[in-house]
Amino acid sequence: MAGRLEGKAAVITGAGSGMGRAMVDRFCREGARVLAVDVSGKQEELAAQIGPACVPFQADVSKSSDVQAMLLAAKREFGSLQVLCNNAGIQGPIIAAADYPEEEYERVMAVNARSVFLGMRYGIPLLMESGGGSIVNTASMAAMVAFPQLLAYCGSKGAVRMMTKAAAIEYANEGIRVNCFCPGSIMTGMLEGMPDDYVDAVIQANPVKRVGEPHEIADLALFLASDESKFITGTEIVIDGGYTAL
Repeated sequence: MAGRLEGKAAVITGAGSGMGRAMVDRFCREGARVLAVDVSGKQEELAAQIGPACVPFQADVSKSSDVQAMLLAAKREFGSLQVLCNNAGIQGPIIAAADYPEEEYERVMAVNARSVFLGMRYGIPLLMESGGGSIVNTASMAAMVAFPQLLAYCGSKGAVRMMTKAAAIEYANEGIRVNCFCPGSIMTGMLEGMPDDYVDAVIQANPVKRVGEPHEIADLALFLASDESKFITGTEIVIDGGYTAL
């Protein structure tokens, strides 16, 4: 039985850990060939674990030259591109707005928002060459509701949400769908790096009283990448255990 992404080629950024790693594994198991992109080097171990369907590539996706090289590598390896997942992201420091360092603001915006712009800027032409495809951007529930002392993170994810909508409208007639998902608290390295009392407060405020798992995010990303969601574009899907419904 063919997988849900059989015959498709994908690029997934932030592939070295957490949600990105789970997405690479899920996509490959569903028949896709995946360029697994990360800045850390961890993508090499992931590719060795998965096998030939996963091709590792090291890039800093906040840099235009790296993003262009990443996409050229995908075309060289696979011949075409049908799926682009702009997933790489960082949290940044937890600091009040009046004390937030400018350089940290710039770093968070570069990794979280500029990378999505660059991915779409240089990825859309490849999708058009393939006759269309799906772009899946990783936003956050922080694009829907505010979190104190995370001004740059909230701002960057809000930017991802609105860039998603703008690009979706622009390229709807080209057969390119653009959507984002907005995760709540997911058990990744980012969550583990936050203060325990901060995490506990989020969990207690969550109707399901737990955090999400990376594989749950991968399942949603798979749906948005596949033809099963071919009438869905320009939207955000919240996957947060009900947090933003309160």
